[in-house]
Amino acid sequence: MSDFCLKGENVHLWRGDHHVLRGVRFQVEGGECLQLTGANGAGKTTLLRTACGLAYPEGGEITWRGENIRKDLHAFHAQLAYLGHEPPLKAELTARENLRYWIGTRRRLQPQELDGALERVGADQWADRPVRTLSAGQKRRAALAGLTLMRVPLWLLDEPTTNLDAEGQKLVGALIDEHLQAGGVALAAVHHGLAMSTASGLKRMELTVG
Repeated sequence: MSDFCLKGENVHLWRGDHHVLRGVRFQVEGGECLQLTGANGAGKTTLLRTACGLAYPEGGEITWRGENIRKDLHAFHAQLAYLGHEPPLKAELTARENLRYWIGTRRRLQPQELDGALERVGADQWADRPVRTLSAGQKRRAALAGLTLMRVPLWLLDEPTTNLDAEGQKLVGALIDEHLQAGGVALAAVHHGLAMSTASGLKRMELTVG
């Protein structure tokens, strides 16, 4: 049985006088994806940033595998991949070069793994073009390839389907399905439901923030 579990308990966070997160509670375990929904400004991104340790709650706590994430942030960060609104890509490098260095700072990356990941997301045909020449959707696909290459149990995703066409949105759902089937955990802020498989039997939860 997997011990992967991300849990928020009575989380409170303010931005100046604005009480953004009000006693938020959630729990998502191995094989589960928690979709965060809510209006713009409801606090979805804030909760994601709090869950990965980039924002500090004034009350409550976030735990991973039963331990407060702040007990050892370095060890916690080694087990997660965070994909925000803007793909973490350098404009002057190619998509392939970006992934080689991005993932290479985390683990040893074999050339065939990189090739396979680029092909999986449909990026192999333009992987050697500078990122500055790519469309927003192509950049998103390159970032998704990096996400799969991280080989970590926890995915934190902020609007992962942004700038993607219908085929790309299905790809995101399929990648999350595969991650969950391998026992991984996903927490995703979304405006619309993710195109995940309904036949997988995997638990899918929704939480409205705000």
